[in-house]
Amino acid sequence: MKRVCIIGASGKLGKYMVRYALDKGYEVVGVCREKSVKKLDEFKERISVVPGATNDSEVIKKAIAGCDGVLTVLVPWGVHQYSSGTAQAVLDNALEEARLIFSCGWHITQDGKDVYSKSFKRMLRFVSWIGKLFRLVEIKDQEKACELIFASDTKWTVVRGSGLEEGESQGLPLWSDHVGDSILASNMTRRIDFALFMLEALENDELIHKSPAIVGCQTPSALAHTPN
Repeated sequence: MKRVCIIGASGKLGKYMVRYALDKGYEVVGVCREKSVKKLDEFKERISVVPGATNDSEVIKKAIAGCDGVLTVLVPWGVHQYSSGTAQAVLDNALEEARLIFSCGWHITQDGKDVYSKSFKRMLRFVSWIGKLFRLVEIKDQEKACELIFASDTKWTVVRGSGLEEGESQGLPLWSDHVGDSILASNMTRRIDFALFMLEALENDELIHKSPAIVGCQTPSALAHTPN
């Protein structure tokens, strides 16, 4: 893999992914809203930046041209189908053999076999209600985006993140096919390690057509499942 595109490059997760991609020697193209381009100044001269809305098909077509891998942050901002529009633009314009890695939360389910706690369900209902009330986020659209991805025959992986915290890297997160697995009970991952898993997924063909739910490798639940 030589050339990768990071969609949502100016965000916290996106910038971590940019650093990891550069460390791996990839040629990097970043996509972000025009007003956020300055957030990528630390990478000036090292990456190419395509400014524009990530749900704009023409912007995405230009950005991912010739890319072997595409890393996409599915952000449910606003109420204008931002996540689903972004996902569709990537699926429509990526190279046939490109690895497509998408990020989202645990609330996404691929096969309906995930098991969520009552507290998680309450939190999700609250966030959805507040987001809809103030027209800030659109959780249902992120679900629609993933439905589009799951139905695609492209080489996709949807990485589902737990609760996130900042801090130094603890290493590659552990994962499970389903939320509800006891290995995920700690529900916490360093954001920098979420980015690390996204980059690792580019090269791991075992994750094609999977939606791994991740957790920090040094959390209590992960350590309880790690052989001594």
